[in-house]
Amino acid sequence: MATKPGIPKGTRDFSPVEMAKRNYIFDTIRGVYALYGFQQIETPAMENLSTLMGKYGEEGDKLLFKILNSGNFLAGVQAEELAEANTNHLAARLCEKGLRYDLTVPFARYVVQHRDELAMPFKRYQIQPVWRADRPQKGRYREFYQCDADVVGSDSLLNEVELMQIVDTVFTKFGVRVCIKLNNRKILTGIAEMIGAADKIVDITVAIDKLDKIGLDNVNAELAAHGIGEEAVARLQPIIQLSGTNSEKLAVMKEVLAGSETGMKGIEECEFVLDTLAGLGLHNPMELDLTLARGLNYYTGCIFEVKALDVEIGSITGGGRYDNLTGIFGMPGVSGVGISFGADRIFDVLNQLDLYPKETVTGTELLFVNFGPAEAAYCLPVMAKARQAGVRCEIYPDSAKMKKQMSYANAKAVPFVAIVGEDEMKAGKVTLKNMATGEQQLVTPEEMVNILKK
Repeated sequence: MATKPGIPKGTRDFSPVEMAKRNYIFDTIRGVYALYGFQQIETPAMENLSTLMGKYGEEGDKLLFKILNSGNFLAGVQAEELAEANTNHLAARLCEKGLRYDLTVPFARYVVQHRDELAMPFKRYQIQPVWRADRPQKGRYREFYQCDADVVGSDSLLNEVELMQIVDTVFTKFGVRVCIKLNNRKILTGIAEMIGAADKIVDITVAIDKLDKIGLDNVNAELAAHGIGEEAVARLQPIIQLSGTNSEKLAVMKEVLAGSETGMKGIEECEFVLDTLAGLGLHNPMELDLTLARGLNYYTGCIFEVKALDVEIGSITGGGRYDNLTGIFGMPGVSGVGISFGADRIFDVLNQLDLYPKETVTGTELLFVNFGPAEAAYCLPVMAKARQAGVRCEIYPDSAKMKKQMSYANAKAVPFVAIVGEDEMKAGKVTLKNMATGEQQLVTPEEMVNILKK
């Protein structure tokens, strides 16, 4: 017996019902983005490795899927190089391209490449898959979709405010209760300065960003392993574990970071965003979370993360400001801020909470039974008019036994079946069967459409 084919770990197939659910997610997010003036773009699945490498920190670089060069990819590679088995060196020789890790870096490349065509500030959204060579686990996939919105060419914190409104609107439409977490990389830089470890800012942010996953003791161990002294780690503890309202946390941090100009700037930015949003009537809570670090090196200002309150799963949305990103591609001085919805995790959350509207997962609404050529010929124009009225319908292609056709309708969860025989054709009508109740009624094609539209 032949071995059943499979798919790579960390990837998934999606059935028609699942695709209907996913399209509901994409369409909802797309609609909210459009409400706020964002325009859609797309970029290639693969980018030059030179575009991707060095943009996500050392850990991010390890998770890039690299694509072997076409043809004889070993041409020019010496036997000694292969024997050394230096993976980083070999990857640079054998691979010129890689699958995109996220949508933000390709977007920065897009802005620089098309700078003369764009009106600034440029507000774009992008809904495409990304790939990460991560260890698959619940809620973490190697191939997944992101739904990004970014604004470049504006330093205004009103962009941060709007993005948080978008997050709140999207999850309110989904019916998912979330907590929107906010921090600022300038605050984290100020903290690093305050504990005497300014040169270890990357190590500190990467470590404390893992607090929810590995716990405080392991975070402290990781900090120590990166050469951060015992005294510095001790001074960090009250900040990591700081509790209270947003105002109380900000008041404490103003005292702690009084000697850091950068840290105080971060507090000022967070305060503006939180105060402005407080007057806009968000449906979901905003929380200042000083352990939020978003371990990517390109963030420079406010950072965001969204957690579902009723499902145990990782972050379902994240983002932040990245003033320096386009500078990497030779276009300095362009500020950017963005968010990314994790569509695959949102899909899992909506599944667990059973929050999909019924109409989003309904496919065919009406199936015409096929008794033979004459009956099919009668049904086709009736079906065409039903489709013109917006009724999703189909005819069973073969004149099979009634039982087989009804089983097909049940398998596809079709709510109504139209039955046409000699009597119906003579009367110019159809027998409409409600598959849920079993009720049947003889109706005109117009009456049938009205029933379906209700």
